[in-house]
Amino acid sequence: MRSALPGGPHSIGSPHLRVAGVSKRFGQMLAVDAVDLAIDRGEFVTLLGDSGCGKTTLLRMIAGFATPDGGRIWRGDTDVTHAPSASRRMGFVFQSYALFPTKTAAQNIGFAPRMAGRPRREVAQRVAELAAMVEIDRLLDRYPHELSGGQQQRVALARALAAEPEILLLDEPMSALDARIRAKLRTELRGLVDRLGMTALYVTHDQEEALALSDRVAVMRAGRIEQVGSPGEIYHRPRSRFVAEFIGTSNLLRGTVEAAGLSIHGALWPIGMNGARPGDRLDVLVRPEHLRLAAAGAPGGMSGVITGSTFLGAARRLTVRCDDGLELIVEEASTASAMPSGRVSIVADYAHVVPLAPEAAA
Repeated sequence: MRSALPGGPHSIGSPHLRVAGVSKRFGQMLAVDAVDLAIDRGEFVTLLGDSGCGKTTLLRMIAGFATPDGGRIWRGDTDVTHAPSASRRMGFVFQSYALFPTKTAAQNIGFAPRMAGRPRREVAQRVAELAAMVEIDRLLDRYPHELSGGQQQRVALARALAAEPEILLLDEPMSALDARIRAKLRTELRGLVDRLGMTALYVTHDQEEALALSDRVAVMRAGRIEQVGSPGEIYHRPRSRFVAEFIGTSNLLRGTVEAAGLSIHGALWPIGMNGARPGDRLDVLVRPEHLRLAAAGAPGGMSGVITGSTFLGAARRLTVRCDDGLELIVEEASTASAMPSGRVSIVADYAHVVPLAPEAAA
């Protein structure tokens, strides 16, 4: 069973991969800004962020395809900061797959062991094993242009594994695939990595992918890691307004701290204050599934009217405009009773209201 512990599922001794104070500048732009990250052996960690946040640059420095301007990179106890990429014992799966167009799937997979001087029979056996593992053993004589995107992704993964790396690095390998294939392949990828006991560092801008795949997620912003935690921590306990807005669908509200709780849009919520004092302004996060509709005038509720509804399959997403103009998003089971007409109250599940750090408030 996958571990959700912050230290990772297989913590024994020093981290398997560690970066300390790693920075990279391109001209006047600081792409990666003194990043620290430690990954345990057998752990699956994802770098998540928008385009331009520095996640791919960081991954390429770890792989040895780019040189840091500062900081160090270790694989176990070995400093690999300036080691050639071929000697780092790291496999890399590119966003574009980067397959050799004039080589068959079998030749692509067998490229690394052939270059290492392995006997032909051993290379053929390794290719057959990996092809069976990623379920392309019937496609080995095909060229990349004869394969679908999902099949090319499997070849690229097998090729990365052929060199028997200790650590697997993946740069948005599923971004070009449709949603159905992505969902299937990410499940297979996670299962494969677990079976092999590999350490993996994955880069994506897709938060659903990151939350589904990872033991831990590192959310990046402007060259820095904003927060690292399990998917549950990132989603339910974001430490900053940025992470709260970036992950999932959010209701971000601002209220005034009072002795009895948070005074917020005409309601008083008895919640923890994250160190804030009476009179302070405080931002809080409430996920749509932690709000519910109640009859108008319900205690602790905010009054408003429903202005929109979207059917999402298992859930129904409602937009409610409060009397002071605030718009809130409420999610309820799509099998819930018919929506009420007229005025309603929106009531929060106080246990799931998350106060955000005062320094992160906008």
